[in-house]
Amino acid sequence: MSNEEAKVRRTLQLRFTLPTSDSTQLIAMIKAATPFYQMFGKAEVRLLQNVDDQMKFVQEIEYEAQEDWELSRQRIASDPRMQVYLQTWRNLFPGALEIDVFQEV
Repeated sequence: MSNEEAKVRRTLQLRFTLPTSDSTQLIAMIKAATPFYQMFGKAEVRLLQNVDDQMKFVQEIEYEAQEDWELSRQRIASDPRMQVYLQTWRNLFPGALEIDVFQEV
């Protein structure tokens, strides 16, 4: 199996509500986390703001990763870098943070 065949493409969505519609601090955090996103492999990041409720956001991370790495979700969840990243999110956003992983069909 070639290296290309062993990769999977996924879209990770993080949905959350900020206390205000000011996304300045969030954008700075996303830019600072660029090296972390590369942990997922070839990654592209987007931040979307709800036009009807501007305190609601969706961050999308589209990534391509080795299939065996991506399938081990417990290993990823226990990775120290992931723990620091998730703790940063929890500290910034006291409300619920919804996380979903999608694949294109």
